[in-house]
Amino acid sequence: MNDSFENFAFTEIDIKGTGSRNIIKSKDVNILGKAVITIDEESNNGVKIILKKDDKENIKEIKFVCSCGETKSVILDYSDE
Repeated sequence: MNDSFENFAFTEIDIKGTGSRNIIKSKDVNILGKAVITIDEESNNGVKIILKKDDKENIKEIKFVCSCGETKSVILDYSDE
């Protein structure tokens, strides 16, 4: 797998109230923070493991993507609520 995609930080946003419009207004956008995405590939079974981390390297989501097209995700919530 090409390592050039790893360790890039992306701004994670939430968009509300857009409906079917093609224009996103700044008042409808909420910045959630930064996300770092890394990809590991299990060559034996054709399973890709995608880790989504916050900017402090805490894992937020683990996604398993099979070469057959099935996807399973584990989402981690660190909040005390």
